[in-house]
Amino acid sequence: MNEFEKNPQSKRNDAIDSGVGFGVSFGLFALMFIIATVIKLIGS
Repeated sequence: MNEFEKNPQSKRNDAIDSGVGFGVSFGLFALMFIIATVIKLIGS
């Protein structure tokens, strides 16, 4: 076991971190889609 495995900086679960990352990126893409849809509706 190396030095980094003995003393990890973050003890949180990786699945939670990856889930939060997925949620944030999904939310940003959804926000861009909503903004584009609103602009399209206003323009037509």
